[in-house]
Amino acid sequence: MDTKLTLKLNQEVIEKAKKYASDKKLSLSRIVEFYLQSLTREDSDDDFEISPFVKSISTGKSLPTDLNYKKEYSDYLMHKHK
Repeated sequence: MDTKLTLKLNQEVIEKAKKYASDKKLSLSRIVEFYLQSLTREDSDDDFEISPFVKSISTGKSLPTDLNYKKEYSDYLMHKHK
C-alpha cells in the first residue's frame, strides 16, 4: 500500500532531482523509495544501484566523479564486520 509523504528540501536539489528522474524515466517518488529501501534493507542483493548524484542529494554534499563507491562500500562492510 502506498502512503503519501511530504518532504521539505532545498529548491535547487528538487530541480536537479526532477531532471535526474526525468532522464532516467522514473518518478521522483520511485527514486526516493528505492533509496530508502536501500538504507533499510536486510540483504544487499538488490539490483537497483544508487547513483552518485542520488547519494549526493541525500547529504547535500557533492561526490568526486572518480569515486569508486563499490570499493568504498566494500571497505565499509569489511570494517563493520571485523
